[in-house]
This record gives sequence, C-alpha cells and structure tokens, in this order.
Amino acid sequence: MAGVLIVDDNAAFRSVARTVLEAGGYRVTAEVGTGAAAILAAAQVKPDLVLLDIGLPDQDGFVTCRQLHATQPNLVIVLCSIRDEDEYGDAIARSSAAGFLAKAQLSADELRRIATA
Repeated sequence: MAGVLIVDDNAAFRSVARTVLEAGGYRVTAEVGTGAAAILAAAQVKPDLVLLDIGLPDQDGFVTCRQLHATQPNLVIVLCSIRDEDEYGDAIARSSAAGFLAKAQLSADELRRIATA
C-alpha cells in the first residue's frame, strides 16, 4: 500500500482527498498546507507519492516539486489544481512531476494511472 503525502492549502480538499485515496487503497502518511511544510513532511514520513497542489500560499507547486526531487529523486509527484492543465502551458511537461490531475477528477484509480504511467 503506497504512502501518500497530500499538499494543498485548502483543508477541506485535503480531507476529501484523504477519504477518496484511503477508500481506494492508499495510505495517507501526512497532509500539509504549504510548500515548506511539504519539504519537511516528506523528509519525515518518506512517502511513495505526493499529491501536490500547484497554487500554494508560500511558493508554487513547481518550485516545491523541484525541491522535493532535489532531496528525494525517486519520489513520484502528481501535480493537481482546480485549474485546467492547459492553463499552465508546457510548465507541467517541463516539470519533474509524473503528471497532472485536475482536482475535479480526483480518484484513487486516476492517481494510480498517472503515478504508474
């Protein structure tokens, strides 16, 4: 069972994401609301996968993604947002993330599909 770190500044979304992912067989190891907290939490809980919001209050998800991969290169990171993927141009493709998941499409199966592609 893969351990997931949920990074999103919206506590309600974190709660929903935890419920959805745990029902789908994931183990949520931590939830945090900022990029800085994500770096600390990832170092502590060593997740297999990070569901990472692009719009964080302290720094964007692209910066956080780079920082996470600098310390844990094998970490699988899936970016997410309420915005559509095409609104980010080629920034998602240029990032080191495994892919993108729109928040409205969140499911354990969809996360698994992106993370293992």
